[in-house]
Amino acid sequence: MQPWHSQDRHVVRLGWGPGAAEALSRYAVAAGSPVCAVVVDVLSFTTCVSVAMDAGMRVHPYRWKDESARAFADSVGATLAGPRSATRTDGGVSLSPASIRAAGPVEGLVLPSPNGSTISAVLADAGADVVAASLRNRAAVAAWLVGWLESSGGSPAQPAVVVVPAGERWPDGSLRPAVEDLWGAGAVVAALAARLEHRAGPLLLSPEAQAAGAAWLAVQERVARALGECASGRELVEQGWPSDVEIAAELDASDHVPLLVDGAFTASA
Repeated sequence: MQPWHSQDRHVVRLGWGPGAAEALSRYAVAAGSPVCAVVVDVLSFTTCVSVAMDAGMRVHPYRWKDESARAFADSVGATLAGPRSATRTDGGVSLSPASIRAAGPVEGLVLPSPNGSTISAVLADAGADVVAASLRNRAAVAAWLVGWLESSGGSPAQPAVVVVPAGERWPDGSLRPAVEDLWGAGAVVAALAARLEHRAGPLLLSPEAQAAGAAWLAVQERVARALGECASGRELVEQGWPSDVEIAAELDASDHVPLLVDGAFTASA
């Protein structure tokens, strides 16, 4: 990565998808900065993680949705989330926040996801602390980030917060920037900037992070309707999963901050 792409003049940086997540984080780590990366996948990985934290679960992100996911779940003694389509008829848990909320006692949950789980693993491999943010816990994540920044203040290099809207995938596998993830990322950025208002000068937010915050401010008063009308929301509603969109719109409903520790998200203080 070239310095002009790194956003390294700013504390809070933003990049889309796994490629940008890895590049921004590795650059900052190589520069000696403590790095906290915030994964945002509103429909539905990080919303699922948030709901699972509320239920006291540990969530193991897994990058591949294939037969290896079953073996991995068995190896960690956790329940494997299946496809949404299977849970419609057979019940169980899937990458649907409604199914996780309806599940009985589950201590550990494996969530295979080519977006949120993949990005989480890439960020951890790059040397970042990793948290999962959604609209449900964006205020809690912002408050936690303030504490993280304060605890990192004695480092030789400026700490970096890398916010990563996950996006979705087109059929050819290329990144589809998803507006709900832009809103979720902006919601975290706006909440963090509000808590750091006394030092929210031009060095705090990169222009990329500022743009996400502005997108959130434009929609925050009608976020539930906007989620249902955006492309990803329409997909879920028209496929019969409107409750997943409704749960994703539960702004600031959770105080739990999912922190990736030893390969699993657990609720951080």
